[in-house]
Amino acid sequence: MQRDDRPRAAAPPAALLRSPIGFLLIPQFAVIALASAIEPLRIANRYLREPYAWRLLSLDGAPVVDDNGLAIQAHAPLAQSGPLGTLIVCADIQPDRFYTRELRSALHAHDRAGATLGALDTGCLLLARAGLLEGCRVTMHWEVLDAFRDRFPGIATTQTLYEVGERRLTCAGGTAAIDMMLNAIAIDHGTALANRVAEHCMHERIRSGSAGQRMAVPMRSGIHHPGLARAVQALEGALERPLSVEDLAREVGLSTRQLLRLFRQYLGEGPAHFHRRLRLEHARTLLRNSAISVTEAAIASGFESVAHFCRAYRQQYGRTPGVDRRADVGARVLPVRDRAG
Repeated sequence: MQRDDRPRAAAPPAALLRSPIGFLLIPQFAVIALASAIEPLRIANRYLREPYAWRLLSLDGAPVVDDNGLAIQAHAPLAQSGPLGTLIVCADIQPDRFYTRELRSALHAHDRAGATLGALDTGCLLLARAGLLEGCRVTMHWEVLDAFRDRFPGIATTQTLYEVGERRLTCAGGTAAIDMMLNAIAIDHGTALANRVAEHCMHERIRSGSAGQRMAVPMRSGIHHPGLARAVQALEGALERPLSVEDLAREVGLSTRQLLRLFRQYLGEGPAHFHRRLRLEHARTLLRNSAISVTEAAIASGFESVAHFCRAYRQQYGRTPGVDRRADVGARVLPVRDRAG
């Protein structure tokens, strides 16, 4: 008889991912996060005597269109999901439009029944609005993190890949879902199986949940001068206020003249212009992912004058901030403060 060296393990009593797993698809969700969450489970099932089981759920049982326009057929509506061991909300472009009392009741019912609740990307917004994240550490995509923090200041947030707590799982989305699922497989069935699944996914290493979402400055920008990299990182961390060249130089341990030379040499622009561009990008993200006004966006990105902000915004994007805000109202609106139950 041929020897079978494939890792096999039975699920421990306190499994992190308990079947059946329901993936609740919210319209305009990101299919990359869904696929990244499901594929490790499918591969792991090749080696498990008690495989993971999952089903795709929608709010009404109809196909759900993702942000690429792809229609994904659900197995059942949420109301007919039956008992679940785990329920993961998958969302991306502002899911708040789909929050209803019925959804809140369903989420609470699964929580009372003992299901682990999870979220990919902005799915945690719906859990937070339902009041199911109190006392939890959560994460989501870095683009919407500031808007979430402003809306739910009492919820601890991180800019990590994923957070695992007591019957709670949150993930930044994208391929970070692979790492969260591999981590869960390791907890449920051992590291050997998790590594085997990672190899199948051509995922060279399983990133820890505490890993940051964004690349280091040298990797994503090609900047390898340590002083300039520190300066760029400092500017990225000061999007709510202007930072003078003198203060920046002092902060990163360079002379003003050296700092200006490095920016011109490597980035082709001065630090003030570079920082203004970052602040405008921040303002645009807020306008597209929150219900803040143009005035509030100007203040949040360090512009004391709304008129100056509007001129700079139009110069960079060829349109006014008001046009960008109106274009996304109803499609991406994320209220700054939640007053609904």
